[in-house]
Amino acid sequence: MRTDTTTISTTLAGTTTTSSIAAVRNLGILAHVDAGKTTVTERILYLTGATHKRGEVHTGTTVTDFDPQERDRGITIFAAAVSCAWAGHRINLIDTPGHVDFADEVERSLRVLDGAVAVFDAVAGVEPQSESVWRQAERHGVPRIAFVNKLDRPGADLDSAVNSIREHLHPHPLAVHLPIGAEEAFTGVVDLVGHRALTWDESGTLTEGPVPAHLAERAAARRHALDEAVAELDPPALEEYCTHGALSHATLTAALRRLTHSGEAVVVLGGSAYRNRGIEPLLDAAVAYLPSPLDTAPAPSGDRDRQRGADRDGQHGADPQRPLTALAFKVTAAPTGRLTYLRLYTGTLRKGDTVLDTATGRTERIARILRVMAERHTEIDHALAGDIVAVIGPKTARVGATLCDPDHPVLLEAPVSAEPVVTVAVEARRAADTDKLTTALTRLAEEDPSLRLATDPDTGQRTLSGLGELHLEVAVEKVRRDTGVEAVVGRPQVALREALLEGVIGFTYRHAKQDGGAGQFAHLVLDLAPAADGFTFTSTVTGGRVPREYVQAVEAGCRDALTEGPLGGHPVTGLAVTLTDGATHPKDSSELAFRTAARLGLREALRACRLHLLEPLAEVTVTVPEDALGAVLGDLAARRATVQATSTTGHRDHDGPGSPGSHGGPGGTARVSALVPLAELFGYAGRLRSRTQGRGTFTTSLAGYAPASASASGPASGPAPASAG
Repeated sequence: MRTDTTTISTTLAGTTTTSSIAAVRNLGILAHVDAGKTTVTERILYLTGATHKRGEVHTGTTVTDFDPQERDRGITIFAAAVSCAWAGHRINLIDTPGHVDFADEVERSLRVLDGAVAVFDAVAGVEPQSESVWRQAERHGVPRIAFVNKLDRPGADLDSAVNSIREHLHPHPLAVHLPIGAEEAFTGVVDLVGHRALTWDESGTLTEGPVPAHLAERAAARRHALDEAVAELDPPALEEYCTHGALSHATLTAALRRLTHSGEAVVVLGGSAYRNRGIEPLLDAAVAYLPSPLDTAPAPSGDRDRQRGADRDGQHGADPQRPLTALAFKVTAAPTGRLTYLRLYTGTLRKGDTVLDTATGRTERIARILRVMAERHTEIDHALAGDIVAVIGPKTARVGATLCDPDHPVLLEAPVSAEPVVTVAVEARRAADTDKLTTALTRLAEEDPSLRLATDPDTGQRTLSGLGELHLEVAVEKVRRDTGVEAVVGRPQVALREALLEGVIGFTYRHAKQDGGAGQFAHLVLDLAPAADGFTFTSTVTGGRVPREYVQAVEAGCRDALTEGPLGGHPVTGLAVTLTDGATHPKDSSELAFRTAARLGLREALRACRLHLLEPLAEVTVTVPEDALGAVLGDLAARRATVQATSTTGHRDHDGPGSPGSHGGPGGTARVSALVPLAELFGYAGRLRSRTQGRGTFTTSLAGYAPASASASGPASGPAPASAG
């Protein structure tokens, strides 16, 4: 069932009709680490003819995990875009990371995707990072279908996985498959929508046939339950169900598509990507149920005051005849040049076009347009609205930049990067390599906005901040490999926050400056109070004592002051500021004067308040052999952990027949969920391995902030000196 991709790709690339855009699917593969995202992607590429050999994660032969570090570590680190064709449709796929340290890669990808396939382990069900990426997709309004992978594993159960989805993610998972065989005997599925059996032999060849007699009764009952569940959720289907007591194939398919687009339900399929079972129906479902660029909402625009003229209403339907609007969601340095990955929302982009970077006001020339296949590229002459491509030419475009027609400037909403939580000091071992290292780190921060490069004001050291220990480790190793510079890295430090415990009322600040010419004058009265989270600003000034434009400047100045708190220069959070009064001068007052007054005044006001330090907490899920549970719990207690739940199973988890990382042996498996201060998790992987003889694993996700201990408020508040260890 492999399709002729050459004919389809040529047809799609050579047309500019609405029907060609309707035949595009921009999809992401989302999952918890080790659920099988990359294997699913590799099987899709092989089945559609995009590759001619099945790539395997454990042999380092995958297309999407092409970076040396990804192959060495056996995990996806960087979101990789690929393109293939299926049933007359072009599918642009982005294989996203599953590790929490690279959640920002997922965030940037979701910003430009129209749909997603969420992959779940048939034994583990919904895991911590599964839930995180699902919520990310939910925030972006990305419709999803679910693929329960590894149904060939011991202990695999599709119904349990569906119940896990219902309990943790979505109230209405709709399973459209019934497994044929269980665990190692899993050979196929009953397609409840098409009422047919799909089975695969050991070579992965698909055979379609009637439903097996021993499953006919269960399949009929499951189909009836599916019809009933869909009818309850979809009014057009309800009418037919009430009339006939069942839904036709066409009605059910159309209803599932509507429910997927609206997010009211999620279609659930099953299979085993490692054994090449279930990929064809997954592709069919992606084409049938997930939206095309024509089905999605217009791209959200950014600050309207910065849109500079045309298209200020933010309506950007996927129309190739409209002026160009594209969003840069990824930037990488490649041997062929600087690659800028674009999602086109409107218009047609042609080689040689000049585009405007709205954020900077610079124009850039598009030298080449590339159809992306991970690290390999195929040059094309043009790309249409709704497509995802890479371009060579723009020299200064950053992640989140809007590239558009110079005569029709538009500013799209940029992806928001997560705040870093871990910082290390980075130095070149040889002084002669300092400039080279700084240049490499700066370029790396441009490619990955979740990395922050700074200079410590006390030590003068260069510091690199990121989303986790592994995130920074990967970044520094990339610099070493790309430049040959031997970098020395200091001990990781967590990013603390300062929060208000007790505020002040009626704090008055007067800013007056006169040094020749026009002066600066601003008078403010501020109330400061604790807030649940973040920062809020309100104004209760009446009578025009502080003009509206000055009120906006006061808010901006307050936000400037939040970058450094009085306890240790950490960012301030949990603060509500109210501007209650003020005064102006007829000549010397200005927006600059009020912004400066707010910045200086709030910093002084914070010194009069009671604050405390907050440290980041991680939600940790540890999976260990049952006989090691006591030692692991003791170690977690020593790390100031708050254990939330423990559970045990009668079998030990492993990755499935023939897959790397599988192990046998008697005994059960224990799973512990706990909240642990992030500072206590440095080096935990090695400690866990030693306590479980290499059989324990853990995953983390950022869970928020909590009051810091005395140890956290000491040395961990700033970057440690760089050292070799």
